[in-house]
Amino acid sequence: MQSQDETPSSGRKAAVCGKPIAHSLSPVIHNAGFAAAGLTGWSYEAIECAESELPDLVAGLGPEWAGLSLTMPLKEAGLRLATSASPVAIAAGVANTLVRQPDGSWHADNTDVPGMVHVLREAGLGLSRGRHAVKEAPPRITVLGGGGTARAALAAAAELGAEAVTVVTRRPEAREELGPVAVALGLTLNGVAWADAEGAFDAEAILSTVPKGAADDLAERVVWRPGSVYFDALYDPWPTPLAASATKHDIPVVSGLDLLLAQALSQFEQFTGVPEAPQEAMRTALGEAVAERG
Repeated sequence: MQSQDETPSSGRKAAVCGKPIAHSLSPVIHNAGFAAAGLTGWSYEAIECAESELPDLVAGLGPEWAGLSLTMPLKEAGLRLATSASPVAIAAGVANTLVRQPDGSWHADNTDVPGMVHVLREAGLGLSRGRHAVKEAPPRITVLGGGGTARAALAAAAELGAEAVTVVTRRPEAREELGPVAVALGLTLNGVAWADAEGAFDAEAILSTVPKGAADDLAERVVWRPGSVYFDALYDPWPTPLAASATKHDIPVVSGLDLLLAQALSQFEQFTGVPEAPQEAMRTALGEAVAERG
């Protein structure tokens, strides 16, 4: 990885790629970070890119490019393109970050995983748990969905000390595709059909990774477990019906905006070589942008 001293102070670029991408708030967060860190001339943009277009896009980037943030549907493709990858990206099978190395190659990472761990712990989950903590009963964690974000959620569950994770999907094939990820993480995977989803809410944490509207039908069906935490990867529109239901029942709620900021901090540090991202400046810029959007 580049160090801060090796990173030029100007003329560097980064971007978030995905499709659709116009809604992304990542440019707001990173550009605020560049300004606060005094990285004159650094810029961060949004690039709409389909999965089939990513190899040519990456191949055409000049040496001024420091890194890319990847969102759907590019997280698996990004990992395949990289020359090297972090253990967590390899285990999850997806990457949300590509970092340009001094030799011009690309290193893949998944900052969603530590980001999820951070925001869930901040919400009160597993503060004394973890792989290296004093042994306690492992937390019961349920994941809604079976896509790329669900893979990161499994990795976060493992980091939080879970031994088994319940996965709720509409398609049995989606649960089967998560099997190798669970094996790599040392997790037991318990599959539940969507029709039986409400029975999976008896857990310390519910992590929803499904698209907008997909879980709305659960809001009137579930019974929340006192003391649990609800994470919803969505942030527009907000609150989702499930998030509103959780709040109504005094369940701590973590939103996709919380994760967006948490995962961006590590990306910023890897792109720039700055040892500590200017978190407050980035958080403030994000909050202002959300307020402007209403």
